[in-house]
Amino acid sequence: MVNFGLAPITVAKILQTNFMRIDQITFTRFLAAITIVIFHYGDTIFPFSAESIAFIFKQANVGVSYFFILSGYVMILAYGNKNKIDAASYLKNRFARIYPVYLLAIVLFLAYLICRAMTIDYTGLLLNTFVIQSWVPGKALSFNGPGWSLSTEFLFYCSFPFLFNYIYKRYGYKKTALPIILFWLLSQVLLHIVATPDINSGISPKGHDLVYYFPLMHLNEFLIGNLAGSFFMQKLRNKKIRSDIYILLCFIIFILLLKFNHVLILHNGVLAIIFIPIILLFSVNNGIITTLFNKKTFIFLGEISYGIYILQKPVYLWMRYFVKTLAGVTNESVIFYIYFVMLIIVSSLSYLFIETPLREKIKQIPIRTFFKKG
Repeated sequence: MVNFGLAPITVAKILQTNFMRIDQITFTRFLAAITIVIFHYGDTIFPFSAESIAFIFKQANVGVSYFFILSGYVMILAYGNKNKIDAASYLKNRFARIYPVYLLAIVLFLAYLICRAMTIDYTGLLLNTFVIQSWVPGKALSFNGPGWSLSTEFLFYCSFPFLFNYIYKRYGYKKTALPIILFWLLSQVLLHIVATPDINSGISPKGHDLVYYFPLMHLNEFLIGNLAGSFFMQKLRNKKIRSDIYILLCFIIFILLLKFNHVLILHNGVLAIIFIPIILLFSVNNGIITTLFNKKTFIFLGEISYGIYILQKPVYLWMRYFVKTLAGVTNESVIFYIYFVMLIIVSSLSYLFIETPLREKIKQIPIRTFFKKG
């Protein structure tokens, strides 16, 4: 049995402990979430539309890949000390973490459709409610579109107890490294074979969903994140270096990849080659970037990043309706920046008064009672 050597603490405490110094990673979640919001609603707004940087925001959906990889990484840090994960307790905690705000987004979007007397996709609503929309080609982006990634995350969550208990703990990262890397490589090769420009030019919407949103197509990202977390726990967790310059160098390489890549599909995990080094360098860094990102304001912004991501569509629709239709504002830049501020505010309130309280209440429910009521 491999012991990852971490004291029994929760994810939140991991992110707060000085020894681990992982607070700085929290703010990167905010940066990824905000760029995804700009990708969806602000890529035509200045300064994001400026020719010199527009290519970044037109490809900012790669931030979802970062989320998937980081999720795999953090899971190892959170549970690496345990000899075994209780699957029921683990899944209850994961449910408590993501579902309350996820459901809030669905309710807000449904209320908007009802209020505007718009057609409701009841099949999409049902699939989204049960977080299985990504498994149904053609329905991944139905209803609250950003929710597709949570549907994919549920595959990761359901797989992790088995992976941890019967593979990672039994064989350790050295013996699992090669299979995970090979699976990651195979996933990239398969993706690029299926989604070549010739095929993609005529691919159906359902085929597109199958290639880009189907959960199994993203499992490689979670697994490679697991591997990076195991490597950190075994080799790097006691190290602290000033890695600011290396982080900046990785960021420059990332930007260059976005700028000059015309061959690789960056959405389904290939950017692990740069995201993994960035995450590891952030984890061991004790330089200026860490000092800045460890500020309470930045940590809080990182904590509300999930709300920013999952609430972005309903908040946009409601704000556009109020600002444009009722208030008569027609300038798209003004509408976007009002939306941007309100999304931060709504996500903050959601985090403080819905997400956090409900998470704690759900966690206190005994496992048997929880599943009996479910």
